Amino acid sequence: MQSSLSPYTILGIIAAYFAVLITISFVTSRKDNDNASFFLAGRKSPWPLVAIGMIGASLSGVTFISVPGAVGAGGANQALSYMQVVFGYLLGYLFIATVLLPLYYRLGLTSIYEYLRDRIGWHGYKIGAFYFLLSRTVGASFRLFLVAMVLDGFVTQPLGIPFGVTVAITILLIWLYTFRGGIRTIVYTDTFQTVCLLLAAGLTIYFIGEALETNLGGMVSLIYNSDYSQLFFFEGGWSDPNNFFKQFLSGALITIVMTGLDQDMMQKNLSMPNFRDAQKNMATFSIVLVFANLLFLALGALLYIYATRVGLEIPPSSDQLYPSIALRSLPPIAGVVFILGLVAAAYSSADSALTALTTSFCVDFLGMREADGDSEADKTLQVATMTRQRLFVHVGFSGLLFLVIMAFSLIGDAAVINSLFKAAGYTYGPLLGLFAFGLFTNLRVREVVYLGRIKVPALVLICLLAPVISMAVDAYSAELLGGFQFGFLILAFNGLLTFLGLVALSDFSEVDVPAPPQ
Repeated sequence: MQSSLSPYTILGIIAAYFAVLITISFVTSRKDNDNASFFLAGRKSPWPLVAIGMIGASLSGVTFISVPGAVGAGGANQALSYMQVVFGYLLGYLFIATVLLPLYYRLGLTSIYEYLRDRIGWHGYKIGAFYFLLSRTVGASFRLFLVAMVLDGFVTQPLGIPFGVTVAITILLIWLYTFRGGIRTIVYTDTFQTVCLLLAAGLTIYFIGEALETNLGGMVSLIYNSDYSQLFFFEGGWSDPNNFFKQFLSGALITIVMTGLDQDMMQKNLSMPNFRDAQKNMATFSIVLVFANLLFLALGALLYIYATRVGLEIPPSSDQLYPSIALRSLPPIAGVVFILGLVAAAYSSADSALTALTTSFCVDFLGMREADGDSEADKTLQVATMTRQRLFVHVGFSGLLFLVIMAFSLIGDAAVINSLFKAAGYTYGPLLGLFAFGLFTNLRVREVVYLGRIKVPALVLICLLAPVISMAVDAYSAELLGGFQFGFLILAFNGLLTFLGLVALSDFSEVDVPAPPQ
């Protein structure tokens, strides 16, 4: 069965959507498009808008498609078990709001990895920034890949447009509305995109209710009496991928690392005037995010219930369930809503990721700071030079995302959300260990260790070995640990290995640790 919307109609919807984004970009960046505005919006971002925008950036295309699909797929995140992870998020957000944000603001950071430079040293700074670049490139590419696959299947492939062209256009559109304003623009575009994303989920639920001839109360009853209503999983033990304690702890750690130690998410917080506003943002954002995730899980349950009621075949890949029903079975207006939500979900995370990658590389590897020339003419020249360099970096990361997405097109069909978090467990683990070592000890890592006659930086050795060991342990954990599988907890194991390795290779001379924030 073909989509209820023609490919040309879908292209028109996407074109109109991006016309709005580009208009927002023009309005927000017409006065200032220098690096200060691109990196931190002059530290003038209003916290309510940032809170709304961060919801879309956190949900992304992964949540929009994969979380509903996982509800009835069995295995990890079945039924409503993903809410156990979301409850863990709240603990993580509390740590960010009370520990990390005050620290970042007190130190006046542009890139949060500058903290590692001041606390641990040059090697810690560079490898921390490197792991962010690697982690965020992988994460943003997965998310864009998911959307590109949907667009390819329903839009561009029927028109004879190759997948590579679809990906290139997708990235080009992001570049067009972010290359001038950066974070100043993203604060507003992400707000718009979050509204579109949540409206899409809510309206799809409404259309399913109409198709099933029931109201909101009836849909709640359908979910409650279905096989998809279980929320807490205690009885399966630690070998169960949905075990409450594993999921809750994983949610907290994922939040601390993928939000609090992530330049992408923290850059929005650092663009506000002070950390009190940033704390208000985190409190509002975290509460709304709980209800947003519950909305998508309810949508997932209703999609499976609807498919069963009308006799639809469940697609082999759970990620295809939502697009298949929205574009092929529900009324055409539901397809319009789905396309808007999908594009909003993908671009609300990918645009800020591209901006954060550009910011981190410019600050952490090119050493861009405020202009410090002896005269106004010198400063003007420096600003122009750094702005030009930033544009080249922005283009470079756009090209890198394209190459990584094309590489992902050759990879297997594992559920995207599990692939994303598994990759994050390996690449974010060293960041967790580095920041934990900096925050909770006052030790100094020795400069080098000797492997035979080879002199190797101690910190680099630990941060490279920890992910490799974690990957090996995770692959064989079921055989070695009596059926136990780490799941998302591989992040904690990876971080612990890094932390213990840093302690073991410390010379136990104390350093002057920055005083805790007041």
